[in-house]
Amino acid sequence: MSPLDPEEQRVVSRESWESAADGWGRHAERVREWGMPVSTAMIEALALRSGERVLELAAGPGDTGLMAAELVRPATLISSDGAEAMVEVARQRARALGIDNVEFRQLELEWIDLPTASVDAVLCRWGIMLTVDPEAAAREMRRVLVPGGRTALAVWNDPGLNPWATVPSGVMVELGHTQPPDPQAPGMFALAGDGRLSELLQDAGFTDVSVEVVALDRRYLTVDEFVADTFEMSPGLSSMHGKLSAEEQADIAARIAIGVQPFTAADGSLSLPGSSLVARAIA
Repeated sequence: MSPLDPEEQRVVSRESWESAADGWGRHAERVREWGMPVSTAMIEALALRSGERVLELAAGPGDTGLMAAELVRPATLISSDGAEAMVEVARQRARALGIDNVEFRQLELEWIDLPTASVDAVLCRWGIMLTVDPEAAAREMRRVLVPGGRTALAVWNDPGLNPWATVPSGVMVELGHTQPPDPQAPGMFALAGDGRLSELLQDAGFTDVSVEVVALDRRYLTVDEFVADTFEMSPGLSSMHGKLSAEEQADIAARIAIGVQPFTAADGSLSLPGSSLVARAIA
């Protein structure tokens, strides 16, 4: 199969996230819980003040940005995502939480449709490594920040530190249902390499770049719950999984159960470790 050109990659990515948004909406509270250590680290890194204007990119369900909105009130948070369905998920969560100082926008990371020097801080949790051109995304983040503005962004750490992701995807590759990830293509571990995140930000003109490792824990009552969660929320796996027979899906679940056995308690519950990198930088 010939590789997709960059624009085709963008179209496929956008369509897959539009399709995945329903699953993210259903599991938004779980995402908030296991993502909280990373969101907290990002918010603390920015040291936000009342009246500052904040942009959240690739917001998904909007957890990190909605935390920021409470801190910068009466100023407005811009909560954005490239997928309109994801923007709607964040809009519904803000409404449910009674957070009203939020403007919702469909924005792309690689060309942010905002004026230069128009925001004080930028947040992006687990988004930039999925872009076709992360260098362009980093430059755009710096462009929309005021001089001295801050960014905090998170990417996933090394694959081996994230078995919640690598076990299911490894099983799908092992059974021939999907291809091994291309290390040169966009993907969740595209910026996991040593120093890559710092280099990306420095090359975009950011200063005072610092990167910390943040651990997290994904808990499930059963393996079945973990498997269902994975295939409902993963844009890269859900469409392939849905095309398989019941027997093939059962085989996948059994193999995943074996793979996560080291993280399974006697009562069948799971505690799956994860590791993220959180960067802070000054424009």
